[in-house]
Amino acid sequence: MPKKKSVSKKSPKKSAVGERIVLRTGEALVEAAPAYSAAEPEVVIGELDGPVGFAIANLIGDQTRGHSRVFAILNCDVQVRPVTLMVSKVTVNSTKYTNILMGSVQAGIANGVLDAVRAGDIPKEKANDLGIIVSVWLDPSVTEVEVDHNILFETNRQATAKAIHKAMHNEPGIDWLLKNQANVTHYFHQLGVEKKL
Repeated sequence: MPKKKSVSKKSPKKSAVGERIVLRTGEALVEAAPAYSAAEPEVVIGELDGPVGFAIANLIGDQTRGHSRVFAILNCDVQVRPVTLMVSKVTVNSTKYTNILMGSVQAGIANGVLDAVRAGDIPKEKANDLGIIVSVWLDPSVTEVEVDHNILFETNRQATAKAIHKAMHNEPGIDWLLKNQANVTHYFHQLGVEKKL
């Protein structure tokens, strides 16, 4: 009688949808012609029952004057998924700044999140299980100029989707960073060296 083949008892590999995303980080910069239009979000992405979810709950429940935390929405009463919390890097102290931040910028971020889902960077099946914290840069000079809201919307939309893509794909990778370390100069450091600050 032939011997029975042994059957491997390995557990099946989890698919990308089943993979637990504890905490991923990313950042991006998207600029347009007006200086105020630069969008430079930093994102943290993770499961709602992990550190990112706990951070979202703590941040939304611990509001700070000048640094209100709000959900990214397409419009009032239409919150995006994954739940996305915006945190301003700049102290908010004027009505005009607030209206731009909670208008064109917020809408751009919300659309960028949905673009990332549509692109497959965030699995659609995990949209209710993940949370995103977006640290938002809006140049304070927007209160002193005539703002093109479409440009501001687009830079924030593109930058958010780009930051999420980079977070979910661990970009830039360590090999690229080690190879290019000597070739990448921090912009504001260089301005300081050149005494242009």
